[in-house]
Amino acid sequence: MIHNEEAGRVDEERSLRRYGLHPATADLDEIRRLLLAQAGLERRAQGDGDTELMRLCCVQLFNAGNPEDVLRVWHAKTSGMDADCSIDVQLLCGPGLARTRAHLSSLDSPEAEAALRRLDRCEAAGDFRGFSVAAQSARYAAYYA
Repeated sequence: MIHNEEAGRVDEERSLRRYGLHPATADLDEIRRLLLAQAGLERRAQGDGDTELMRLCCVQLFNAGNPEDVLRVWHAKTSGMDADCSIDVQLLCGPGLARTRAHLSSLDSPEAEAALRRLDRCEAAGDFRGFSVAAQSARYAAYYA
């Protein structure tokens, strides 16, 4: 794990340098742990979690494209108001919009149903117009460049 020695906290910049935007498969579990820890802090008290680091972790998981990470991203997004604003709804869709919908539909959980409802609302509002995994990934690459 990467720590900022001064603050004793994970640092977004160092995490980006270490893992990049397209992390190796071997690093995904560490990124998942970072995301879970920060989301837990944010759920405990608004502002305790590092939403910039959470967003980076979600981008990394988005780029990995694993359906099992969809609810992890949702959990982080819904951990607080700042996280909800910082973590784009499109980050739920690393496997692609259709695969994400199919995955969420196959799960029998309130979280999956809530995430699917949010996707429905956002898609109806035009938030996914022209969406593709490659184009979204390129936007994040430009943002973090």
